[in-house]
Parts: sequence; structure tokens; C-alpha cells
Amino acid sequence: MEIKEITANPNLTGQVRLIENVTYAAVDGEALKLSLLVPWLQRYRVRELKQRPLLVFVQGSSWQRPTLGEEIPQLVRYVHQGMVVATIQHRNSIEGHPFPAFLEDVKTAIRFLRAHAAKYAIDPDRVVLWGTSSGGNAALLTGLTGNDKRYRTAAYPEESDAVNAVIACFAPTDVEDVFKYSSQVPGSDLLQYCLFGKDQKKWPDLKKEMSPLYQIKAGQAYPPFLLFHGDADRVVPYHQMEDMARALADAGVDVTAVRVKGADHETNFWSPAVYDLAADFIQGQVHPSKTEK
Repeated sequence: MEIKEITANPNLTGQVRLIENVTYAAVDGEALKLSLLVPWLQRYRVRELKQRPLLVFVQGSSWQRPTLGEEIPQLVRYVHQGMVVATIQHRNSIEGHPFPAFLEDVKTAIRFLRAHAAKYAIDPDRVVLWGTSSGGNAALLTGLTGNDKRYRTAAYPEESDAVNAVIACFAPTDVEDVFKYSSQVPGSDLLQYCLFGKDQKKWPDLKKEMSPLYQIKAGQAYPPFLLFHGDADRVVPYHQMEDMARALADAGVDVTAVRVKGADHETNFWSPAVYDLAADFIQGQVHPSKTEK
């Protein structure tokens, strides 16, 4: 009988470890969770790992609690490309956590990950934030408000919540316009009350504050942005991406906009081309090592 032979894999190259349900903060007794994708070597010999850029992903959820595992099968590819990947939850707006709770949580998670950089082999100076739908709204706002005291909780005060680059897919950039566009969607009115409170006189100012389109300030230094949007989106109108890209460009910000022809919200939006363009953008911003270890 012939016995085939292969060599061992001492550096565990190509192996990815999922670290689930890490508590990054607790608010009013409610634990906030994230999950991590790291090289498997992190479990055994983390000191041998070179620091890797961090990709933080925020799943769309209509500003409710994101599902941590929704995109994990797709995000594994970025670990193979030299990243550490985190996917994060935030508080649920319809459970008594109005704006800006979700934004505070995203920023807190970024500071937590920087505070624990050595444990997870993260390079704290190379952080990319990627969000979809409401998560894209959070990502854009985070990119535009780095270390803004308005949205800074007391957790990990020594760390920065600024990021080096932002990717947003079919993100609401003008919140008032989005709610008009989706006014017939069941639950739209309830969501507005949950996000903005009972006093409707305060809604216009709060919606503007929650709209990335109106948070761009002249003369401010911002990270590069990559925007995607389907031109057949029935939840967030396509023009919002064009408006956002134009406003960023007019302010001198590095921005790339991608129109996904025939794509709706989520569903047929996703393709290898989207993931490849995102990978190229990430590589161009953080220059991670091509060699896994």
C-alpha cells in the first residue's frame, strides 16, 4: 500500500480562528459583543505574529442589533489577505437606545480593539471601518467624527476612535430623505420615534446630525472613503451615494464611488467584484503584508 506524504504546517498558514462573543463594553447592564477573525497562530504563539491591520465590520440592521455572523463567511478572505477582522454589535434603537447610542458603541468597540491590540495581533495605527446600510451610516459618521467628544463614552479613554479608511455600502447619507423614501415600509414611524424621541420638533436637527452628508466640514482632515450603492435600491435611494461622493470631493476628501448596476438593497448587490474592489481599496490604504504568519 502506498502512503502519501505531505509536510506539516508549523506556522498554521491559511488557518483562521473565529473568536466569538467577546464583550467589549456594558451599558446599563447590557453586554455589547463583537466577534473576531484572526490567524490561528494567535491562539498558540501570538508573539510570533506580526501586527496586522484591523478591518471592523458593522452589519446593517435598521439601527437595531446587528447579527454578528451575517458576513463572516465572506470576511474570512480578508484574514487570508493579511488582516484581523472584527464584526461588532451595537445597542438596539427600538429597545430604548436612541441616536447616538449606535454611534457611541461603534466608537467604543474601536477603542476596545486598540486597547487589546497586542492580544489580537492588531496594528492600532491601521484601522479600516466597513459598514452596510445602517452600519454604513455608522461607518460614515465615525469616519467624519474621529475622537469627537459628543460621541465618546468613558470606556478606554486613552485610545482613539478615529479610523484610517472607510467603506460604506448602500448607506443612508441623508436620514430625512431615507425616511421619506421608505415611508410606506412597515415600522418606519416606530423606528423614527425610537431613534429621535417623542418630541417631533427635535427630529429635523437630530436627523441632520445623523446624516453624514451634513457632517462634512471644510478644512477638516478626513480618511479616504469607498462608497458602493445599487442603482435599483428600494430602501435607500441611489442618489444618496452620488450626493455624498460629490460633497466629499468638493471638500477635498479622497473618495471613490461605485455604482452597482441593477442592484437592490443587500440581496443581488453582493458579488466577487464588490469584495475584490474592497480588498484593493484596503490594500491601498493599509499595505498589509502579503505573507501570512
